[in-house]
Amino acid sequence: MKITRIMVWSLDLPLVQPYWLSGGRLKFERLDSTFVRLDTDEGVSGWGEGCPWGTTYLPAHGPGIRAGIATLAPAILGRDPRSLRTLNEAMDTRLPGHLYVKSAIDMAAWDILGQTAGMPLWQLFGGDRAEPVAVNSSISTGTPEEMIALIRSASQKGYRVHSAKLGGHDIGADIARIEAISAALPRAEKVTYDINRAWTPAVAVQVLNSVTARDWVEQPCETLDQCAHVAGRVANPIMLDECLHTFQDHLEAWKRGACEGVKVKPNRVGGLTKALQIRDFGVSVGWQMHIEDLGGSALADTAAIHLAASTPEANRLASWLCHYHLSVDPVPGQGARNDGGFATPPSAPGLGVTPEVERLGDPVAVYEV
Repeated sequence: MKITRIMVWSLDLPLVQPYWLSGGRLKFERLDSTFVRLDTDEGVSGWGEGCPWGTTYLPAHGPGIRAGIATLAPAILGRDPRSLRTLNEAMDTRLPGHLYVKSAIDMAAWDILGQTAGMPLWQLFGGDRAEPVAVNSSISTGTPEEMIALIRSASQKGYRVHSAKLGGHDIGADIARIEAISAALPRAEKVTYDINRAWTPAVAVQVLNSVTARDWVEQPCETLDQCAHVAGRVANPIMLDECLHTFQDHLEAWKRGACEGVKVKPNRVGGLTKALQIRDFGVSVGWQMHIEDLGGSALADTAAIHLAASTPEANRLASWLCHYHLSVDPVPGQGARNDGGFATPPSAPGLGVTPEVERLGDPVAVYEV
């Protein structure tokens, strides 16, 4: 089997409402998503999606994915997509770094492997059944009253785990948010306070040593060094996210005792192949993990839910579904969706999501042998 054609689409994904994180310093209103289809000489096609969360969240942007695919195409065409290791080696040789560029291609290759093997991705990733995965809400930064209202609205939709966005230099405001949310949170629900790297180490230590809550705190500061400094001075368990890109980053975080858990996002780390390596490492060292993607439609969400569903329950925390923040749905009725606070991956071979090309519009690029 050989890849004979790479088709690329660009799709604008407006959010239902503006979204603020990192203490309100970052605002998002729409996402730029790239859809990729790999066609083969045996008539099997695979789909992938790469969607950075805007341009200010990470060093990634939508047009960069499409430019990178143009660079990668000569190294991909003619290869067997089922040979995931050599496919990724070829991409890394042709374009070192730029991990987010490679995720959609890697996802599409896994889709093809699953279809030819007659197995869903969750099974290829080591799972023995389509395990329902808890999903968490994502609560935009606001006043304590606004954030509590958003949590209550999410609870009505079945969410029992919430990610509350905090951060900034107003220590009193963040202490007030944490104390108010902790007091209002129903006993059966959980919250992670996600700082999105907005605190300096001094602010992080001051805030976390001033509150009574001992819930997860995610990415309190910009760098791994800063987060490790904070982790040794507070009682809250620390979750790392934006500062971890490569496997080496995750290894260093473990060696330094910088966290008790991580977020594993395929688009950030270079695709499902590398996310699987990191997931297995996390299991081996006892981490707990949120496995979800950076953004995108139910296509990208479903790929991440396949990986989450195959993760041991003791190591698996809730996953986030980006597509509930979108005002458009290019794959209606397909993939992993919220059902009472849980999402279940499809059991069809491969990814189990096939976009209707008509909904994507005209391709922006086609590369052929």
